[in-house]
Amino acid sequence: MVEIVRSSDLVLVGFLQSLLENANIPVLVADRHMSALEGMIGVFPRRILVPDDHVAQARRLIADAGLGAELRHD
Repeated sequence: MVEIVRSSDLVLVGFLQSLLENANIPVLVADRHMSALEGMIGVFPRRILVPDDHVAQARRLIADAGLGAELRHD
């Protein structure tokens, strides 16, 4: 799995998860349950991960949606 986006914006994370799943790209949203520790104040960002063989397609889809600035470049 490769991290492609990291964000504290829950709306963005939900949108990207939906976008990728609708394109049949498997998605794992990591750190989703950290909100129990942080009290929903947005301290810990959520990470969107996709399988290695879907990274290029996922990155292209996110960029085409106008959210290329959200992509990780690690």
